[in-house]
Amino acid sequence: MSVHRNARCRGPYGGEGGADGTDCSDPAVFEVVRHGKPPLWVCPVHLGPSLLMAGGVLWPPVIRIIRHP
Repeated sequence: MSVHRNARCRGPYGGEGGADGTDCSDPAVFEVVRHGKPPLWVCPVHLGPSLLMAGGVLWPPVIRIIRHP
């Protein structure tokens, strides 16, 4: 888990929606596994939207906790 200690939320689109790749600077708590793309690190607020809007999200989703909120 130490690798993810400084991970920041990539927002609901996985860095594909905003100019700088994310609109959120909160620490990432979850990792969402995606097909053909790197895992998406998100905060609790963006977990639900990322499952619906990010590209390549597996179904059923594979979600891992990478740090405690």
